[in-house]
Amino acid sequence: MNFVITNIAHGWTGAAEGTRFTGAVRVSDGVITDIGDLAPLPGEEVIDATGCVVAPGLVNTHHHLFQSVLKGLAIDEALDIWLAQVPYRYWPRLDEEALRVSARIGLVELALTGATTVCDHHYLFPDPYDYDPAELLFDEAGKLGLRFVLARGGMTKGRQFGPDTPPPPTETLTQFLDGLGAATTRWHDASDSPMTRVACAPTTPNFNVEPGELVEIAQEARRLGLRLHCHLSENEGYAAHTLNTYGQRPVPWLADKGWLGEDVWFAHLVDLTADEVALLAETGSAMAHCPQANARLGSGVAPAPALHGLGGTVSLAVDGAGANEAADMGMALYSAFAIQRATGGVDAVDAGTVLHWATMGGAKTLGIPGIGRLAPGMAADITLFDVTHPRTFGLHDPALAPVVSGAATVRHSFVGGRPVVRNGTLPGLDLGQLAEDAARVTARIAAQPQTEPA
Repeated sequence: MNFVITNIAHGWTGAAEGTRFTGAVRVSDGVITDIGDLAPLPGEEVIDATGCVVAPGLVNTHHHLFQSVLKGLAIDEALDIWLAQVPYRYWPRLDEEALRVSARIGLVELALTGATTVCDHHYLFPDPYDYDPAELLFDEAGKLGLRFVLARGGMTKGRQFGPDTPPPPTETLTQFLDGLGAATTRWHDASDSPMTRVACAPTTPNFNVEPGELVEIAQEARRLGLRLHCHLSENEGYAAHTLNTYGQRPVPWLADKGWLGEDVWFAHLVDLTADEVALLAETGSAMAHCPQANARLGSGVAPAPALHGLGGTVSLAVDGAGANEAADMGMALYSAFAIQRATGGVDAVDAGTVLHWATMGGAKTLGIPGIGRLAPGMAADITLFDVTHPRTFGLHDPALAPVVSGAATVRHSFVGGRPVVRNGTLPGLDLGQLAEDAARVTARIAAQPQTEPA
C-alpha cells in the first residue's frame, strides 16, 4: 500500500529521548518516506489519525504462545510451584489443535493491543508430538501478517518437580541443534526488516543444559548467524541454585560460557546485583522486561531503569498468558510504567522511555534494525492507538494514553505498510469462532487425564 497518515496531533518516534511529532506520515512500497506537514498526493489513500496516538508498532520480545489455553491455573502459587503445575503438568495435552488455537488467541490479542512483531520462546519439541510446533507458529503469525521470531527453545535435562508432574520434554544436544538448524534453514531471514527470524533459546541454562553444552550451543548459534536467548534470574532461587551448584551468580557464570554480548538477550532478570547490571550494560546484553508475569508470580521487579541508565538495552515483553492471563501490550506498557515507579520512585521511568523499550528497544534486542522507529527509510510498522474511549476522557496529554491508561485499543496497524488491524478489527478473523474454539480446547485440556500424552 501507498498511503499517507494525516491529522497526527500526537505522534511518538520511539526514540529514547521521547521525541514526538505532529503532521503526517507518508508510506510508499512499505517504507516510510516522509514525516511532517504533508498534503495527500493524487490517488494516495488517506488514513485519518484524528483521535489517535501514532507510534511505531510494538515489539514483544518474549512470549509463550502455548500458554494461552492455560490461563488462571495455580493462580496463587509462586514460580517454582507454578512451573510444576502449569507448563510442566500440561505440556503432554497440547496436541496440534490445542497449540494452534492457543497461538491464535495470543497473536490476536497482541495484534489488537499494538504488537506488530512477536518473539515466541517455544521450548516444547518432544517426541510424542506428531506435528512441528515451529511450522504451526510461523503459519499462525503469517496468517495475521505479523513479523514473527521463533526463539527455538528446548532442554537437554529437565527439572524434577515430583511424581505428580510428567517427565520434562527433553532432547539430546544433537536433537536440539538439528532442530535449530532445520528451523534456521527454513525460516531465518537475516535482512533488516524480516517477516520471519529464528533465535537459539535453550529454556533456562542453569537448570536445563549442561555447562559444557552451553559453549557448544553458543558457538553453533553464532555459526548460523542466530542471536541467543533464554530465561535468567527470574527470581532469587535462580541465583541461589547457580551459586550452590557452580559457585557463581548467573550473569558472570554465563559470561564464562560465551553467553554475553550484543547478540544475547535474557528474559526477566529480576534478581541482579549492581555488578551484574553493569556487566550486562558493558557487553550489550539485553533485557526482555516482563513486569506482568513477574508481578503475578510474586517474583520481583527487574532493574530495567538501572540497565537503561547505564546505556544498556531494555525491551518489553508480555511473557506467557499462563503467568499473567493476558497478552495485552497495553497492560505491559502500564505495568512497566507503574511498577517501576512504585519501587523506584516517580523519577524511575517516564512514559516516553517505556514506549522506547517497547519499540526501538525491542528492535535492537531482536537485532532487527529496520523497525521500531518512525523515520524516513524505516519499515512502515505503525500503530494508531484509539484514544476516543472513556478511559482517556479528561487526559490533558492524550499522547500518554497508550502507556498510562492501562489498556491499548488499536484503530489501525501496519506491518511493512500492509494493514494488520483495520478499524479495530482483524480482517478475515471470525472472533466468535475463535471464542468457541478456545472454550472447547480449554475444556478438553482440563478434562484430559494428567498422564495421557496429547
